[in-house]
Amino acid sequence: MGHSYAGLVVRQAADRRPERVEHLILIDAWVGPDGAGLFTLAPEAFADKIRAAADENGLIPAPAPAMYGVTDPDDVEWVRDRLRPHPLRTFTDTTTLTGAVDLVPGTALYCVPQSLPFDRLAEKLGYRTVPVDGPHDLMVTDPETVARYLLDIPQVQNQEAPELQ
Repeated sequence: MGHSYAGLVVRQAADRRPERVEHLILIDAWVGPDGAGLFTLAPEAFADKIRAAADENGLIPAPAPAMYGVTDPDDVEWVRDRLRPHPLRTFTDTTTLTGAVDLVPGTALYCVPQSLPFDRLAEKLGYRTVPVDGPHDLMVTDPETVARYLLDIPQVQNQEAPELQ
C-alpha cells in the first residue's frame, strides 16, 4: 500500500518482488510507468512550487497539516509531531521498473474533491479507481472509511484482519 509519493515506492518494490505482492493499494498516489518520477507526473506549477521550497541542503520543509485536509486540533498535533522535511531528490529521481509490477493488480483510491490527477495516473496503468470523499490525508481524518474500503477489495477480504474486526 502506498499513499501520495509512496505510490512510486510501492510500485518499484512490487516490481522487484512481484511474487510477494497479491494486490497493490494506492491512496491518492503518484504512479507511473518505468522512468516516472514525481516531477515527471506532476503539473509543472506543482513541481515549480516544490523546487522553490527546497532549502540549500535540498530539503523541502514539511507542509502544514491543513494543507492536506487535517484540521481537527488533536489530529493536527499528532501529524505535526511526525512531519519531517522531505529530500528534493525523491521528487527528481525516477523509477526503474522491469515491467513485472504491471502483472500485479491494483486498486487506487482517490480523494474528492480532487486537486491532482491521481485517478488518471492510476487508470493509465490499468488500476481500478475508486473515488472517496475526503482530503488527501484521509487515513488520518477518517481511518474507518479507509479501513472499510480496504476490506471491500477482494484480495484483502481473503486475508485475516483481526485488528480491524
